[in-house]
Amino acid sequence: MKYESVIGLEVHTELKTATKIFCGCKTTFGAEPNSNVCPVCLGLPGVLPVLNKKVVDFAIRAGLALNCKIANFTKFDRKNYYYPDLPKNFQTSQYDLPICEHGYLDIEVDGETRRIGITRIHMEEDAGKLVHSGTTITDSDSSNVDYNRTGVPLLEIVSEPDLRSGAEAAAYMEKLRSILEYIAVSDVKMEEGSLRCDANVSVRPVGETKLGTKVEMKNINSIRGVARSIEYEAQRQAEALEDGEKIVQETRTWDESKGTTATMRVKEEADDYRYFPEPDLVPFTISDEYIESVRQALPELPDARKARLMQEHGLSDYDAGIITLSRSMAEYFDELVAAGADAKEGANWLMGDFSMLLNEAGKTPAMAPVRPQGLAGMLAKIADGTISGKIAKTVFRDMWEQGKSADEIIEAKGLKQISDTGELTQLIHDVVAANPQSVEDYRAGKKKAIGFLVGQIMKKTKGRANPQVVNQLLVKELQE
Repeated sequence: MKYESVIGLEVHTELKTATKIFCGCKTTFGAEPNSNVCPVCLGLPGVLPVLNKKVVDFAIRAGLALNCKIANFTKFDRKNYYYPDLPKNFQTSQYDLPICEHGYLDIEVDGETRRIGITRIHMEEDAGKLVHSGTTITDSDSSNVDYNRTGVPLLEIVSEPDLRSGAEAAAYMEKLRSILEYIAVSDVKMEEGSLRCDANVSVRPVGETKLGTKVEMKNINSIRGVARSIEYEAQRQAEALEDGEKIVQETRTWDESKGTTATMRVKEEADDYRYFPEPDLVPFTISDEYIESVRQALPELPDARKARLMQEHGLSDYDAGIITLSRSMAEYFDELVAAGADAKEGANWLMGDFSMLLNEAGKTPAMAPVRPQGLAGMLAKIADGTISGKIAKTVFRDMWEQGKSADEIIEAKGLKQISDTGELTQLIHDVVAANPQSVEDYRAGKKKAIGFLVGQIMKKTKGRANPQVVNQLLVKELQE
């Protein structure tokens, strides 16, 4: 029997505010454990929370970017549960009146576009962090608690169960991360926990409309992990059903190193969090005028930017998609073209050597030591024949590592391309005389033999000979 996967994602993103959601403690990542805390975020008796207005602004911004309806009336609720990293024994969240509902996000997988519904987006505070003695909770003997993250503002973005594969889930996460980066509400660093994903996975026979028993997966800390964990879990469930087993509703943890999921806790029924309205925070209203002012301040979003690059610069769908996936890359590209670079040539360099060096250094385009004007200057040297494309790779790496301009490096290392026909003609005479077999092969119709001769000339000139001029002169020489 064939089965299909039914997947819904719950994504938590930490908001890029300077202070926490209900107090003035800093939200900086990596601080000394339990140093960014106060009586409010530690939930000590007698304290009162005060809502950070920036959190509301960011929530509205995210909701609009994800095509949601923004609530005119909303409130906070207490979500009651016990866990060691939750000092109040409840989380201040939103229940029946979330700030955003009924949105969607379009993804593209294998050339097919699908619309994935977004059920809701709500604001809440983050919990603390358990620091395990082992690599994961399953192999640890003890855990310590760091409350620095307690009270950091979160948005929880809940999708409809519209996803059907790990690839679709990964595309959804990529697109969501891109949008959140564009609107500058989060730094979306999964490795630092500022973007976290839980996946609800079930399987059912193809053609069936009733949902199967879902399993929730946690501890997924990369987009690749999202895809892998979903594919593994769907396969595990399908095999269990084929063997006549019953799927148990449970929470499982993803082990990245093993590529498997394992049971954390079994759920006999849905959790009862005993929600009730937060008595220390009054409900509040958001006017249509205010919502519209936030909408007007939104930047150009990834899909719109991609369409513009294709229309204005003739980039392919693929190239424009890669360039616009990151806002900082898209802005670098716009500055590069504004500095005079050819759009297609610029895109090729950004997707090639530029991205390679970024990955090596662990940097973003905004942090790149070679700025758009510098790269545009180097591309101009290729266009006017000063250097070849091959030599340009060396020049660019030196620019990256030394902080010098293309002109300075070309001059200092003597990399200027040789295009002088007199100098090249003498070299060609020498190479032709030294390789009679290749010459004979070429004249016998084996045209590929010219490649060897060109290679010999490039070797003698240490790659500085202009290959176009060399080819023209060499063909002329061999035909005489």
